[in-house]
Amino acid sequence: MAGNCLTFSQRREIERLYAAGARPCEIAEAIGVTTTTVYRDLKRGATGELDEYYRPAYSADIAERAFQRSLRRRGRRKLARPEAKAE
Repeated sequence: MAGNCLTFSQRREIERLYAAGARPCEIAEAIGVTTTTVYRDLKRGATGELDEYYRPAYSADIAERAFQRSLRRRGRRKLARPEAKAE
């Protein structure tokens, strides 16, 4: 099932609501996406620090950079080399 990607303005809204103490399910309802999408983006934009609620801090800028990096890397997987056959 293909989904839509979050826009930068949606990531900014996640950042604003999350910093205000909103739960991921409330954020998802506010921006019109699934809760799983919000959790995934919170993980993508984690700063490595804790916020005032002792949750991993979130940055929309970090999440956007990580998303753009993953877009550039799509389809660039290395193929496994076939093993040489013994004669």
